[in-house]
Amino acid sequence: MRIIISPAKKMNRDEDTLEYRDLPVFLDDAEQIMHWMQHLSYPEAKALWGCNDKIAEQNFERFRHMDLRKNLTPAILSYEGIQYQYMAPAVFEDSMLQYVQEHLRILSGFYGVLKPMDGVVPYRLEMQAKATVGGKANLYQYWGSRLYEEVLGPERLIINLASQEYSKCIESYLKPEDVCITCIFGELSGKKVIQKGTLAKMARGEMVRFLAENRIKEPEEIKRFDRLGYCYQPNLSSEFCYVYIRKEAVV
Repeated sequence: MRIIISPAKKMNRDEDTLEYRDLPVFLDDAEQIMHWMQHLSYPEAKALWGCNDKIAEQNFERFRHMDLRKNLTPAILSYEGIQYQYMAPAVFEDSMLQYVQEHLRILSGFYGVLKPMDGVVPYRLEMQAKATVGGKANLYQYWGSRLYEEVLGPERLIINLASQEYSKCIESYLKPEDVCITCIFGELSGKKVIQKGTLAKMARGEMVRFLAENRIKEPEEIKRFDRLGYCYQPNLSSEFCYVYIRKEAVV
């Protein structure tokens, strides 16, 4: 079983808590993207990122001085978004780290696919950015089917906890023999299930922690998730989509 999650925009360096284990599998491709980014002017880079001057200046400098083989942080500790805050990997027990290293994969527009303990540096580059690297129109074309092929394990079972921006990199290449189960964390509005961004990110982080704490390897066990007030709803779910609704929102 493989679990896929999105990266976070906010990143840091932490070379003290844990040592990284490996270099990313697509490091050569990341270096190609890095060189392409380094040839952009500041206005071009800022337009690509679509951010304010403070963030653009910080990341422009990061790319100017970037070395993808030195001063590395384990990926799972480098990302600082809401999902990772609720996952709280810095306090994982060794068995939990071993579980996520085997089962969890972080999708990245810059690095492609990361194992939790792969060494990374801070960067900013979303998958949907129109980066024309290697003559491709965007990063979806640049990576093609390679992320799907790297993520897919021998069981051909994927638990999708990623946003649509990233999950489409995998879903676009699924084959009939693959099983991809998407987890939805939402609220009911009439008969519709509505996902709210921040709450969904919180729940995804808690789900990863739940999976790691319980060493879960079978989809049926995922239905037991009940953190942050969420409860699995069989009447709203399907074979490939597990829906969780916050208890106070259940009708």
